[in-house]
Amino acid sequence: MTTRVACLGDSLTRAQLSVDYLDLLERRRPPDDVRLARFGVNGDFAHNLSRRLDAVVADPPDVITVLIGTNDARASLAGYPVERAMKRKQLPERPSAGWFQQCLGAIVERLRTETDATIALLSLPVLGQQLDGAAARASQAYSRMIAEVASTNKATYLPLHERQTEELRQADPPPIPYRDPTPAASVSVLVRHAVMRRSLDTISRRRGLVLTTDHIHQNSRGAALIAEVIDTWLPTWEPIRP
Repeated sequence: MTTRVACLGDSLTRAQLSVDYLDLLERRRPPDDVRLARFGVNGDFAHNLSRRLDAVVADPPDVITVLIGTNDARASLAGYPVERAMKRKQLPERPSAGWFQQCLGAIVERLRTETDATIALLSLPVLGQQLDGAAARASQAYSRMIAEVASTNKATYLPLHERQTEELRQADPPPIPYRDPTPAASVSVLVRHAVMRRSLDTISRRRGLVLTTDHIHQNSRGAALIAEVIDTWLPTWEPIRP
């Protein structure tokens, strides 16, 4: 029986600037085992995702995975252009930890109320690769919030942040300081990848980054860990259908 999986998120799920974890997940499963639907929008905060659930509940899947919060965590860092992001994403208030938890809770509540899907919340990929740096600590803090929301709202918590932390510790990467990518830098990566046909892994390798291309978006190694934590959980779940 084919399991219908809706994957909700931001640019990591959209997969224009990241290696496509949906594709990697599908490859890990037997043929026709899963049918994946992508609901990822570049730059989304949890608030934005909470406003675009109509398409998900209109055709409810068996499983819903939610990978959101990276941009909320980035907005907590010094130097992040909050006002520009608020204008671009039409946010009604300034991003904060409390608002993130509120929006994520609202997402889970609506999905639980209006679908019969099994819901899993992924913790965040590690921001940067200095585990003691401010960016990585922010992604860890927001991942803890995700765990709290999952527990409160009876959703499954998938430990992506913990898995990536383990991978970085084993890799012992060079201490490259975190730099939040500008829009121009993101366009540059997109041009190199889509126009110049350079692989995202090549871009990542040239920058000395282990899991990402730009401290945020995932290379093959980072995306494979997202697919892994979802895949490891899926075999324990069976859809219940009339």
